[in-house]
Amino acid sequence: MANINIDSKKQRTFDAIVIGSGISGGWAAKEFSEKGLKTLVIERGRDVKHNIDYPTTNMFPWEFKHRGKITEDIKKENPIASKSYIFKEDAAHFVVKDKEHPYVQEKAFDWIRGYQTGGRSLIWARQTQRLSDYDFEGPLRDGFAVDWPIRYKDLAPWYSYVEKFVGIAGDLDGIPELPDGEFLPGMKLNCIEEYFKGEVARNYKNTRHVISGRCAHITKNRDIFIKQGRSRCQYRNLCERGCPFGSYFSSNSSTIPWAMKTGNLTLINNSIVHSVIYDDQKEKATGVLVIDAKTKETVEYFAPIIFVNAGSFNSNIILLNSKSDRFPNGLGNDNGLLGKYVAFHNYRAKISAEYDGFPDNFTTGRKPTSGYIPRFRNVFKQETNFLRGYAAGFSAKRKIIQKSDGIGQELKEQLLNPTFGNWRVGSHMMGETIPKEKSQISLDENKVDEWGIPLLKVDLDYDENDEKMIKDFFEQFTEMYEKAGFTKIRTHDNKQAPGLDIHEMGGVRMGKDPKTSLLNKWNQLHACKNVYVTDGACMTSTSTQNPSLTYMALTARACDHAVKNSKK
Repeated sequence: MANINIDSKKQRTFDAIVIGSGISGGWAAKEFSEKGLKTLVIERGRDVKHNIDYPTTNMFPWEFKHRGKITEDIKKENPIASKSYIFKEDAAHFVVKDKEHPYVQEKAFDWIRGYQTGGRSLIWARQTQRLSDYDFEGPLRDGFAVDWPIRYKDLAPWYSYVEKFVGIAGDLDGIPELPDGEFLPGMKLNCIEEYFKGEVARNYKNTRHVISGRCAHITKNRDIFIKQGRSRCQYRNLCERGCPFGSYFSSNSSTIPWAMKTGNLTLINNSIVHSVIYDDQKEKATGVLVIDAKTKETVEYFAPIIFVNAGSFNSNIILLNSKSDRFPNGLGNDNGLLGKYVAFHNYRAKISAEYDGFPDNFTTGRKPTSGYIPRFRNVFKQETNFLRGYAAGFSAKRKIIQKSDGIGQELKEQLLNPTFGNWRVGSHMMGETIPKEKSQISLDENKVDEWGIPLLKVDLDYDENDEKMIKDFFEQFTEMYEKAGFTKIRTHDNKQAPGLDIHEMGGVRMGKDPKTSLLNKWNQLHACKNVYVTDGACMTSTSTQNPSLTYMALTARACDHAVKNSKK
């Protein structure tokens, strides 16, 4: 192959290769480097160093040319990216622009990406909940997907392992469907959130719960955080700019520099993985083919262990594009299911209301999390006309009335002394969608990107189950709000396309049977055991929890297995 120098092969050979430097890739880098493996991390985007490449992190509102807003011209150039709440003047530089990596939409899908060191760990919402056995057993119980090959007991010690390093703020709530973890002090609910918590407990007798949202923020200093160079959250709530304190977890502030300190990590940027190289004679993967994003030159890197952590859809693209005589339809794709059974979270439904109580109270400062209502539908038994369920956020704040009439001293007094209106409350649904064979991603047969890689083709949508779930969410939360004495209740279905939840999952799902799944219980490809997938692509079902904590725990567990397996 062009520009492959045989004499330099040794310099391009490592003990492990990790594709991607985001949430899960960063953890693979840390684990392998820490265990003494010479590790190569391949990142398709530019390098972003913690506290060096956060250009807006300490800017005041008036220092932004457009006061934080995106111009209409930029919106027109980015009809997809601009739908994301992250795509504003202070953080748009961390989001992939529409023209930078196009894709084909068989049905509308808003794919939000972050191509840089750290990936989307720089701009994630930092909400972290464990899955429970009610989630792992769901597919077997309901029959809508294949059975997970693991249960909560398999992942519980790895959840703890990850949480202690990351730093998770939360309370010990004692809810079986949402297991407690290794928590730092939780961020307290405000008075209305506490009030609603009490009303829900009173009206639903321990079957529904309102808790403080568990989040990846340091709220108490510990030696492990000090060693990482991270400190307590300052409650700025400007997290998407990159945190100068390292208070919230990201690959950039935590796992990548930690791995670098071992001397075992090599990180290369602007390097796009074309495919995984499979050796038909050796019957295993031997390396990866990489394209330089700028020069378009190709180079091969080699390792006996390969972790694919490019982000759910990009991991699917890489495996689908990894064709050989043994695997003409993509690496490990003997059953033809690679790219199928993709799912996401349904964030379409929202409900708001007002409350005229607590007139002497108001909130100050900024809290980077909200209340959280764990799933309460179809947990212990099937009780509705739809499968699975939904979680929800809950937040409350006072309406500020700041009059601007008058002139001179009168105007100043009005602006400096605002009054407060009623409390406003709101919830948004986080619903589980059902993985189906027809919900799939594939490679376009005719269109390629600028590096010659076939474009991703997305074909998934909401279904009848999702519509029933939205209806139930509106009914149940209207009832909960009414019982709490809230008024002016409004429901809203924004009809957003899948994708803006930024929780796309599946396509390389785990399972017990190689005929119906791609990965085994250790996240290895059934048909190519030295290739692991531990990002969102591996998920058998989505449940309702924010998934990043599970990706990190699966990655740490798989790395441990890969190292022990390599020593046999």
